[in-house]
Amino acid sequence: MRLAFAGVCLLPVACSKNDKTPAVAVVTFAANKTRVPLGSPVELTYQFTVAPDAKINGDYRVFMHVVDPDGNVLQWNDDHDPPIPTSKWQPGQKVQYTRTEFVPVFPYVGEVSVEIGLHKDKDRLPLQGPNPSDHSATSRSYKVATLQLLPEAENIFLNKHSGWNASEYAAENPALDWQWTQKTAVLTFRNPRKDAWLYLDYDARIDLFADHPQQVTVYSGDQVVTTLTADSGARKLEKIPITAAQFGSSEQSEIRLVVDRTFVPAKLPAGGKDVRELGIRVYHAFVEVR
Repeated sequence: MRLAFAGVCLLPVACSKNDKTPAVAVVTFAANKTRVPLGSPVELTYQFTVAPDAKINGDYRVFMHVVDPDGNVLQWNDDHDPPIPTSKWQPGQKVQYTRTEFVPVFPYVGEVSVEIGLHKDKDRLPLQGPNPSDHSATSRSYKVATLQLLPEAENIFLNKHSGWNASEYAAENPALDWQWTQKTAVLTFRNPRKDAWLYLDYDARIDLFADHPQQVTVYSGDQVVTTLTADSGARKLEKIPITAAQFGSSEQSEIRLVVDRTFVPAKLPAGGKDVRELGIRVYHAFVEVR
């Protein structure tokens, strides 16, 4: 994967002609692809080069907003805490990290701008962007890139053929949804006939299997591709390589997720009436040609 960062000045210059406060860091950004279908994964690399005389009091969060040409903020953001808290950033230090996010599916395709900033409550820090004119002096939100959003139809369509429980949604965030697998969950799709990645975004009830975490075996057809250990209660993203040969020669390909042990909520203490067989909880399953 080749990442191209825009060239910027590393001096602690003010963040714009109107905002005279010295920038605390230079911000740059890169995506592993600039043409991104809705619903697909994209790897986002953030880089902050701290100014030589910067002093940051407190821990600020990174915000990433996606904006259409009319200035409307779309329903896709990547607000997060950087891996090194900003209170520990040292003058001259380069803080760089990559996050994989799935583009939401919303009714917009076309060019968008990516804007980044640092905020704590209503306070925002001044930064130096790739282009000093590409930001708002009042919002301290810095344009760092443009992407082209493509229709969801550009993706490989996965049919959840069998072994999937009904979709569920988070009460506090209807945009967050998932499906629990049963013991065996099957995906079918048109054979890409090329090497590809399987993205699997999932978590598990590790509290129920503390003695021995669940094992998830991934099959392509009848071939074992890999075995995963479901040892994290937090969401975990696996990027699994599958070769063209493993997809076989048929028009349709099949991926199976086989969990060695499942559970039934109704059989747990205070488990209620839920009698479903549950394996792992999957937020995203996606196949992308390499």
